[in-house]
Amino acid sequence: MQQIINFLIRNKNFLLFVLLFGLSLVFTIQSHSYHRSRFVNSANFLSGGMYDAIGGVGDYFYLKTYNNALMEENARFRESIYLANAELDIDTDSTYTPFTSADSTKQFEFIPALVINNNYSKSSNYITIKAGKKDSVSGDMGVITSNGLVGVIDKTSNSYSTVLSVLNGNFTTSAQLKKSSHYGTISWGNRDPNLVTLKDIPSQAQLQVGDTIITSGRSAIFPKGIRIGQIADFQLDTSENYYTIQVRLFNDMTNLGYVYVIKNNDLEEIKTLETLSNEQ
Repeated sequence: MQQIINFLIRNKNFLLFVLLFGLSLVFTIQSHSYHRSRFVNSANFLSGGMYDAIGGVGDYFYLKTYNNALMEENARFRESIYLANAELDIDTDSTYTPFTSADSTKQFEFIPALVINNNYSKSSNYITIKAGKKDSVSGDMGVITSNGLVGVIDKTSNSYSTVLSVLNGNFTTSAQLKKSSHYGTISWGNRDPNLVTLKDIPSQAQLQVGDTIITSGRSAIFPKGIRIGQIADFQLDTSENYYTIQVRLFNDMTNLGYVYVIKNNDLEEIKTLETLSNEQ
């Protein structure tokens, strides 16, 4: 207490000045409308800036929640696109143009997932995503982004899954020209993360550099119409009368953030039927 008293005594002139200056400001603001309005505006500006800063900090910590909600909303939106296209039997020029059963039960569902690891420089590349059995993810489910094909689910744990990347020598899937029904098989036969190879397209097909390649729907993993890439180059094997086509991927496989896992609700029924047919 004695130190406080000594401080006040030592600084009495300065403290008196501050007090009188503050009182003069109050009287000036109260007696002049212009000064009063300027003071209120300044106070609002300062408090608004403070609230914006506090809100910005809060928004930063809620970014993960916002992103998850947005991904789930996008997944529901994609499911509705698939169902609408099937019911109307139309081929839109959206990101990809799938068709599915017009049954009231959705054949395809989309499960959003965060990419936590991505290999693209090896001969056998895998991707790890944060979605697993608890999210209804299981093996042999297709994986895509809004740009197109990514790979197929390989192994799953409770919360995570590994994806057999399209940039893996063991990955294959059926693909076709968007402008016709000629189809073949997509695989990765080189070390370029931007290119895959499409084989078994017959010589009767009319090809041009820049033609779009999509999934053919001849697989229970990927529905028809998911974009893969564009023709970068092609050569005709005259002895076999089939093209070998280099396809430049729409996806930048070196820069994956979020993906969608495609759940085919009819997969088990299709597998059972195909097994019975193969046993005959």
